[in-house]
Amino acid sequence: MDYYVDVILPIPLKQSFTYLINAAEASFLKKGMRVAVPFGKSKIYTAIVQDVHTVPPQAYEAKEIHEILDEQPIVLPVQTRHWEWIASYYLCTLGEVIRSALPGAFLLESETLILKKTGATVDEMELKDDEFLVWEALHHQSALKINDIIEIAGKKTILPLLHRLLNKGAIQLKEELYEQYRPKLVRYVKLAARYDNEEALQLLLEALKRAPKQSRAVLSLFQLQAETRKPVKTTDLEKESQSSRAVIKVLIDKGVLEEYHIRVDRVSHADPDGDSKLQQLNEDQQTALNDIKRSFSDNKVCLLHGVTSSGKTQVYMHLIAQTLAQGKQVLYLLPEIALTTQLISRLSTYFSTKISVYHSKYSMNERVEVWNNVLRGSEKASLVVGARSALFLPFKDLGLIIVDEEHDGSFKQFDPAPRYHARDAAIVLGSLHGSQILLGSATPSIESYYNAQSGKYGYSKIDRRYGNVLMPDIELVDIKEQSRKKRMKGHFSERLREEITETLNEGEQVILFQNRRGYAPIVECTTCGHSPQCPNCDVSLTFHKHRNQLRCHYCGHHKAFEPDCPACGSFTLDTKGFGTEQVEQELRELFPEAVVGRMDLDTTRGKNSYAKIIHAFENQEMDILVGTQMVTKGLDFRNVNLVGIMNADSLLNFPDFRAHERCYQLLTQVAGRAGRTKKRGKVIVQTYNPYHQILKQVSTSDYEQMYAEQLYERELYRYPPKNRLIRITFRHREYNRLNEAASWFVQALKQVLNSEVLGPEFPPIARIRNQYVKNALIKIGVGQSAAKTKNSIKRIEKSFNAISQYRSVRVIYNVDHL
Repeated sequence: MDYYVDVILPIPLKQSFTYLINAAEASFLKKGMRVAVPFGKSKIYTAIVQDVHTVPPQAYEAKEIHEILDEQPIVLPVQTRHWEWIASYYLCTLGEVIRSALPGAFLLESETLILKKTGATVDEMELKDDEFLVWEALHHQSALKINDIIEIAGKKTILPLLHRLLNKGAIQLKEELYEQYRPKLVRYVKLAARYDNEEALQLLLEALKRAPKQSRAVLSLFQLQAETRKPVKTTDLEKESQSSRAVIKVLIDKGVLEEYHIRVDRVSHADPDGDSKLQQLNEDQQTALNDIKRSFSDNKVCLLHGVTSSGKTQVYMHLIAQTLAQGKQVLYLLPEIALTTQLISRLSTYFSTKISVYHSKYSMNERVEVWNNVLRGSEKASLVVGARSALFLPFKDLGLIIVDEEHDGSFKQFDPAPRYHARDAAIVLGSLHGSQILLGSATPSIESYYNAQSGKYGYSKIDRRYGNVLMPDIELVDIKEQSRKKRMKGHFSERLREEITETLNEGEQVILFQNRRGYAPIVECTTCGHSPQCPNCDVSLTFHKHRNQLRCHYCGHHKAFEPDCPACGSFTLDTKGFGTEQVEQELRELFPEAVVGRMDLDTTRGKNSYAKIIHAFENQEMDILVGTQMVTKGLDFRNVNLVGIMNADSLLNFPDFRAHERCYQLLTQVAGRAGRTKKRGKVIVQTYNPYHQILKQVSTSDYEQMYAEQLYERELYRYPPKNRLIRITFRHREYNRLNEAASWFVQALKQVLNSEVLGPEFPPIARIRNQYVKNALIKIGVGQSAAKTKNSIKRIEKSFNAISQYRSVRVIYNVDHL
């Protein structure tokens, strides 16, 4: 009897694939294990086992698997069910979810090796120069990799070269699977077993009298073992005995010392000074905790609506402690990697031996270790803190999910697929595990607040700051009036300059918020009006003064900044708009004594760059911190007394139905960084329109009024929370083909769906990375089935792909788009 295995490949194809296995493999394989399988002509992929059975495939002849990669499943059944829901709900394939979910080290792919063909006879005179270089290299090495060929030939496009060598019978290609994960091994030393007794040890020391460094190393080993009563690292022994690695090696070669390795995790958050006793909750926090527990007892998701600095994290900690005491796992989701830095130091105080962190700034090896610890149910992974990708970890007994700053747009994945929302996916994950789910925010999303008001979610509120500190005093400054009276210096109003001076004089810190990085978004010639544009996108190049570069923030294209206009040659170049880099420069000129720091995407590219900036500001090594939205949420700086918002209008005047909600959330969040201890903080909001309704609501912290107004408008124009949205994006290099294809698709949607279909329309930036973009929007009404609508869309897509000229047009779905 033949046995078969169904596997899911990490590629964007809808169906699973069937491979042939033998009886022994069939008895060994379990769902969730990895197997290496051949796919296509020669490529080998890592696939996840879905099912083992005896039914052969009908459409094709099953190939044999290449090898089994695991002894135990690395993916659990509950994970597979969650991933299937994500694929179904967000209109993507299960393969795309797997590629996003698994750490890269688990997805082994074959690497092409170039070998000299056995028995090949080649006339070297017929070979071209680059062919001869490769042929010569193969005489000295048994195999070459693609990167080796690129270096030898000195060019990046090497496929034609390999093709010519294949045709001449000089080389053959082979696919080799290679393991990417390497465990971290630490070297330890101990005294050889034969020196265990005192007599043998005395003889050894006598023999080493003429080698004082070796003798000192042996005595230092005894001392370290007596003091620590733990295994001794080679590096510690070198340091203690003040000897080199060579001395230790000689002792190992002589058989005096024995070397061994212990496998360790690359990241540890253990805090030796940790205190397991939690702080006592105040009256407001205790009331909120009781409300949350009541919601949990009714099996409801609970929304904790606590103003900034109300002590929500303390409430979370009490819930975490109670869940861990029951022996269950906790997932704590944050929108930004920057927030994990501060939070880990706070959580380590109470749960130091139980924390693991998981996000994209961690290396591939570090993420594999966290995955394995969670899979084993290790104590050090009882509490997982991470960004949205932490959702995919193999939790066995998940008791609590906390989604902090649940309103944040960073929880939505944009590219590549799956384009999921981590908050919504976390709620589904919690229901699959039967765990408790808590959403927390000072400015809840309209959707979550609507669910709480309609009784779908439980609700708990803290409307006072911790320690009864007053909410910050928010002042709106009219920069139109300030400009007219010539009271502006650069982009700083007179009022903001006065407040910064006063704050610095009192030894306190300042945060300035400008939601645009770089020096200036536009460089323009005042003589001819020319402005440098990105050759790949319909957008102007942003000027980065520090690097003297013009850079595109969409595709990464960059070039050196020239002081003369490329169109007319004049030197009358001027910048329009401003970013964090320009604010930083103006601050250095206005306040030369102050230490100014900047936190945006340009300064936080390194792995530990977030932590360095946050720790420096926390330790008052900086006086002023300029930043984009990274500085707005969740960070707790005790000495910040002033927050300045450089230009609130850029947030308001945005072509999006969520612009006003986002503006309220962002301004309220950044204002919440001020005055978090005893003294009342101050917030200066610079705007050209101080009478705007949203800005007034921010200044009075009137969330309810903002919610009521936004809900009324959204009901009127059929937007969430009552209606659902699916945005369909079409992409292609050819303008005319994109227009035709998008019109055909949308026309079919309008004929089949009862829903309102808008578009297709070009977005404000209609070309990105040399591809034209067109969008259509589907509004699914209250009584309509989202599942039926999605099925209709998929049927239309099938017909669409059957038309040969449209097949190359890329169709992207964004469900519940933000």
